[in-house]
Amino acid sequence: MAKRDFYEILGVPKNASDEEIKKSYRKLAMKFHPDRNQGEESKAAEVKFKEAKEAYEMLSDPQKRAAYDQHGHAGVDPNMRGGPGGGEGFGGFAEAFGDIFGDMFGQQRGRAGGGRQVFRGGDLSYAMEMTLEEAANGKDAQIRIPTQDNCEVCAGSGAKPGSQIKPCGTCGGAGAVQMRQGFFSVQQTCPTCRGAGKIIAEPCIACAGQGKVKRQKTLEVKIPAGIDAGMRIRSAGNGEAGTNGGPPGDLYIEIRLKKHDIFERDGDDLHCTVPIGIVTAALGGEIDVPTLAGKAAIDLPEGTQTGKQFRLRGKGIKGVRSSYPGDLYCHITVETPVKLSEHQRKLLRELEDSFKKGGSKHSPSGDSWKDKLKGFFS
Repeated sequence: MAKRDFYEILGVPKNASDEEIKKSYRKLAMKFHPDRNQGEESKAAEVKFKEAKEAYEMLSDPQKRAAYDQHGHAGVDPNMRGGPGGGEGFGGFAEAFGDIFGDMFGQQRGRAGGGRQVFRGGDLSYAMEMTLEEAANGKDAQIRIPTQDNCEVCAGSGAKPGSQIKPCGTCGGAGAVQMRQGFFSVQQTCPTCRGAGKIIAEPCIACAGQGKVKRQKTLEVKIPAGIDAGMRIRSAGNGEAGTNGGPPGDLYIEIRLKKHDIFERDGDDLHCTVPIGIVTAALGGEIDVPTLAGKAAIDLPEGTQTGKQFRLRGKGIKGVRSSYPGDLYCHITVETPVKLSEHQRKLLRELEDSFKKGGSKHSPSGDSWKDKLKGFFS
């Protein structure tokens, strides 16, 4: 029987990209895999599976594909093809299915000396609370963090000093075992030694055979000026120790800001509320307002109302990624006098009578509001 066209087998056009060929092969291989087809359909599925595999091996190789495109099946040398278990054939299959079977059976994390699996240590998180002033100016801080370090008694081996450590009989000290899944051979972490590649007969008393001990670590941390709430500082290598000689994890310091009595931060800008009396609001004048660097003066015009905003350029915070500092926004609120004496009440009534005689020029917003109400209720 004449062999079918490779492009026809995979269901792709002759100008298909490498990714399209790989995607089609994956779909066919999963559909016709012998492990997924049992009973009467198994033989037919196996034939189609082998056809798809051969087609992919030819078309995934640029040189073989070029020869096939020019001369057809006659242009492809049979000696160049690997059988179902051959290195080349399995390599193409593994490349196409690496991500699928990696998720199913677990990826290796690396190897230490002697073939043992090594694992990176876990990352640690630390919440640092700071004042607004500390965040604006930066500071050097000392922090204490709980961590797991290699046991000093057994040097991280987990075995009692002077005792013997035997290679794992299940994996032969490799830390991994081969598992066959139909046509495929997949590596998996050894269930006996859990990737250590060794069996400890006499565990270390100090660490109970874990090779690690819990302790408090003191670190010097430099907090840059301008840092804001929610930002994180990475301290490389200060996380938990790795396993079997693996690299340590990292420490992440998350910044949290305490509530300030005066200011609220919005990025690089600062906001504050400035209360003033009715006399100052009416007559205007110069008042002092606070900044992170000290006092600053602003000139209030006559008749300043609640909600008036004053912007002081450059009086905010220079962020860690900013070229210039932000601004300070002062929001004015006019306070109504309370706990008045009888004399003060009398003076205010006299002042009110004087305002009424002056008409709407003293309270233009009030008269405008009354006009709107008349229109609303009429």
